[in-house]
This record gives sequence, structure tokens and C-alpha cells, in this order.
Amino acid sequence: MAILSEIRGPQDVKRLTSEECKELAVELRQTIIDTVSRQGGHLASNLGDVELTIALHRAFDSPTDKLIFDVGHQIYAHKLLTGRQERFGTLRSYGGISGFPCRAESEHDLFDTGHSSTAISMALGLARARDLQGENYHVVAVVGDGALTGGMCYEAMNDAGNGKNRLIVVLNDNEMSIDRNVGALSNYFKHLRASASWYGGKKRVKRGLERIPLVGKTLARWAESAKNMVKSVVTGGEMFEALGFRYLGPFDGHDIDEMTHIFEEAKQVDDMPLLIHVVTQKGHGYDLAERQPEKFHGVAPFRVENGLRREQSGKESAAHAAGSALVAMAAEDKRVCAITAAMAAGTGLDEFATYYPERFFDVGIAEQHAVSMAAGLARAGMRPYFAVYATFFQRAYDQMIHDVCLQNLPVCVLSDHAGLVGDDGKTHHGVLSVPMLLSLPNLTLLAPRDTQELRAAVRASLAVEGPCVIQYPKEGIEPYAQALGGEGFAVGRWQRLLEGEERVLLAYGRMTQHALRAAEMMREQGVKVGVIDCCSLRPMDMTCLRRLMAKRAKIVTVEEGEMIGGFGAEIARQCALHGAPPPVAMLGTPNRFIAHGSVELLLRECALMPDQIARRAMEAFGGETAAKGGAEAQAKPEETHER
Repeated sequence: MAILSEIRGPQDVKRLTSEECKELAVELRQTIIDTVSRQGGHLASNLGDVELTIALHRAFDSPTDKLIFDVGHQIYAHKLLTGRQERFGTLRSYGGISGFPCRAESEHDLFDTGHSSTAISMALGLARARDLQGENYHVVAVVGDGALTGGMCYEAMNDAGNGKNRLIVVLNDNEMSIDRNVGALSNYFKHLRASASWYGGKKRVKRGLERIPLVGKTLARWAESAKNMVKSVVTGGEMFEALGFRYLGPFDGHDIDEMTHIFEEAKQVDDMPLLIHVVTQKGHGYDLAERQPEKFHGVAPFRVENGLRREQSGKESAAHAAGSALVAMAAEDKRVCAITAAMAAGTGLDEFATYYPERFFDVGIAEQHAVSMAAGLARAGMRPYFAVYATFFQRAYDQMIHDVCLQNLPVCVLSDHAGLVGDDGKTHHGVLSVPMLLSLPNLTLLAPRDTQELRAAVRASLAVEGPCVIQYPKEGIEPYAQALGGEGFAVGRWQRLLEGEERVLLAYGRMTQHALRAAEMMREQGVKVGVIDCCSLRPMDMTCLRRLMAKRAKIVTVEEGEMIGGFGAEIARQCALHGAPPPVAMLGTPNRFIAHGSVELLLRECALMPDQIARRAMEAFGGETAAKGGAEAQAKPEETHER
């Protein structure tokens, strides 16, 4: 790592020769492979943009020039070139550097991002602020071709194309290839059109043609039309130019010298936004990732020699449990169909796609469209299931309200990755899910405790004649408890897992298991505590809750999510409506964005591990106020985390 070890910032990259840049790319790629194989993370996308990132830092002057990486999961080379080499080994670990852009880490990271299709909008805002303030720097948004399936990109480009703000969008296309049949011609035109002298000459020719008496304007229009026709055939960039962008490309994104030259030329265009189309290969430089880029998109720690996970989990994932239940239902009911937003495997729908391809719809990174399309399917008599991570479901909140709940349509959302998700961090945690959904009219909200109950919930949702969301954590939780009365899962009914109505822990999802363990710890200290699995968050089991109110039970609510507007707050509201004492404590995640680390460490940071729940509940049952017990328990971990 002779060259990489000498890089302390982008200025060091500019001093390298062409050959040294090629060697730097090799060292960067090896460092990324070695680190991700130990820490997990996004591999294929980061291997694909190594040369592109080097060229960006050779041509532009970060942080004066602003580089915004869309989604952010292709930022590893950028981190290594901007002073974070020594900490790169801590990637995605608790207290280490983030796997996404992070403003707290470096002035070279402009935003904390982890969702797709936002970069062009943010870049346009920066460009307009620059122009309003009379400043002079370049703004570059680096977006993947997958991001262009998100409508927000086109909203931003349509707006940007209306103005004359200097803005550069780099389209990192790692799916399409350059047509070999027109490669030489394409190569000629792309360099010709990228040249600042060509652009100026083109304007002069047009003005000259327009001065010719009688036929000048006609000739100019004909020349422009002919240029556009050739351009469309050769480059396919007509769509972007229709949006008001000058289109350049496609270029080989693995050719550092060429990309540096193109970026330098692009800096001279100052009267309209510019889109530079770059072709790269996902997983470039690592054979296994090149052949299976989807498999190596986001990975757990693995063995470099064969790509196999270092630690194989024997547990069934929650996504697989939900997906297999859906496959079984589809075999029995032809109305059942499934939707994904470019994440079939990640959300457990790959099996459904294999067995029922005609009823499977991959809409790309377009969650808003997915929900509204599901509304159309439901309105026509189908039973659509949209499987999506909770954090990405946030993007379709208005569609869920307006197009699904307002219409009271039987659309079911399988909300995966609810609660804390671990190493992906604050942009991916699903802790806002319950407060976001509890207030929606007509909505059924279910939160099963394990994979067995998850299967039952998916099946039960088919009988729900209205909107339904089933949320579950990333990790599959094996069955561990049965209802005391032997009853199975049912919408609107809670399950008593541990006897006791004088002191009770109310929990849902993963926290039900933690509540059971906490109750066992308290029983060892002579304090009998009951545990109820509140798997149906809406409708709540009011029969059970009223019985607890009548007995004036001391209630502690436990949730893996935001408490403001959450489950505990709703229990307190119901108690107030019925004139009963409120919960003596409400335990949940603090009202701040929680960074990355293992789920266990993050739960401990939030004081939600079983021993912490037991201690806090004991304090509350003993008469101390929820405010004291909750504030102290959650303030101290926050201080530790910020160090």
C-alpha cells in the first residue's frame, strides 16, 4: 500500500502520475475487499467506482467543490482518499466510521445520506445558494443508474433544466454497456462534444448560419435537428437534453485519465447543467463480485477466497418467513400478488418471483409509485403485498395516507427491518415506524414477536378488508413462547406469555422476548411480573387493556422505537380516556438519530437489553417516576456514544 499510505487528502491525489493513479486504484480496491470481508458492508458498488472517485478528486477541489454521492453506499474510496485511512478498519462498527456519508466524520461529506435519488435535488440547492451568494465553486452529484428509477431524480432535473445554474451530474451506470458496433464513432463524438472549444465553436456556427439571408434560420434549425438525430443514435442522451441538460458520454469509468480530462472540460461549461454518463462494472477487480454483483451488493463478513460468510446463521430470516408464507397464500388465492422496490431478495420475495412471475412486480427504487400502484391493484380486486424496509417505506407516507388509507383499500405492507437494524446506522433504522403509522385511520398495524407469529400474521392479513402493515425486525427470531391460554395469533388480540396482572410489561416485536427475560430476572428477586405480547398494535386488545385498568395494574411499556407518539404514548392516552393511571414507565428509543453498531450494542445504548429493562421496571414498580428512571437511563448511554 505504498501509494495509498501517502494519501492524506485529495491534494495528494492530484500530484500522482497516471501510472501511480492506476496503482492507487489497485490498492484502494484491495483495502476495500479486505475491510468489507471483515466488517461487512456494500462491496460491489464500491469496487465499481474506484477509478471514478480518483478522477473526481483529481479534477475537483473538495471540500471547496461540493461532491454529493447519491445513496452513499459507493463512498468507501472517497473516505479513503479524504483522510480516513487509519479509521477505515472500524467501518460500520460501534463508535467507528459509517458505511455512508457522515458530516461528523469529514468536511468532505456534505450530507448524511442513505436513501436513493436525493443527490440531484441537494446539489441543485447548493448550486443555487452558490449563485445567490456570488460564490464560485463546482457542484457535482454522483448518481447510480438505479437511482434514476426514482422519480425524485426527474423532478430535480426538470427543475434544474429550467435554469442556467452550473451543475454537474455524473451518472454512474453499472448495468448498461457501450455498443461495440458504434464504439469508435461514439468515442469520437463524446470527446468532440465534451470539448469546451467544440461547444463554443458550435454556438459560433449556429450564429453564422442564422445570418445567411432568407435561408439562414432554416439551415440552423436543420443543422440542430441533424445533430440531435446523430446524437440520439450514437449516445442515447436525448432524454436528458429534453430535460435541459447537456449530455456527454458514455465514457469508460475505469479509465482515470479519460475521466479526469472529461471532468476538467466539464468545468468550463457555465451556462447550463451537465450530465456525464459513465459506464462502470459493479464488483470490478474481484471476480466473484463481478459475476454476482447483486449477491455482493451488501454483505456480511465473508471469506475473500470463496465469498462464503464467515459465520453462517442457522436461523431463518424474518424476510424468508414472510416471503414463504406469501408463496403459500398465492398458491391458494390467485388475487395475491407481490411488489418490490428493487429489493426482491433482500425482502424475501425472490421465491415468489420464481413461482409466480406474472403476479410479481419490481418497480425499481420507487416506493411512492409502489404504494399507489398497489392501491390500483387492490381497487381492481387483487390483494397486493408490498415488501419494503421500514426506513424506505417512510418515503411513501403520503401515498399510504391518500391512496390507500383514505380509500380503505386492502393493501398490505410487509415492513421489514423495523426497529434498530445495526451496522447500516441512522439512515436505515426503522424506529419511526409505529409513531408514523398508529394515527392513520382504517389501518391495521401488526408486530409479531417471532417467525412463527409472523407467518400467522401474514396469513391473517388476507382477511383484513382494509390497509394493513406487518412490521418485523431484520433478524429472524425463532419461536420461543406460547400464549398461556393456548390461543393462536389473531388481529385485535394480545397474548399473555407470563402470568401476573398487578405488575405487567407490555411489549411487541423483538422487545417481547426481552420483556420475558427481564421478567424472569425480576422474579428471581422476588417480584412477580406478567408479560403480554401486544402483537396487534392497531386495533389494540381493549378487552385485555380494560381488565388491566380495572385492576389498576402497574404497567411498563417496552418498545424498540420512538416513544413520542409511539405504543407507550397510545397506552397512556387510552388510560387517560378511561380514567385509569398511566403507565409507570415507558421504555423505548431516545428522540435522536442513533448511529451504527451491532443491534445488541445499540439496544444497550438505548437501555433496552433485558437486564436494563428489569432494573428500570423495578425502579418504576417501586414508586419512582417514569421521568427519573427513563431520563437517567437514556442520557448516560448517549454521552458514551458521542465520544
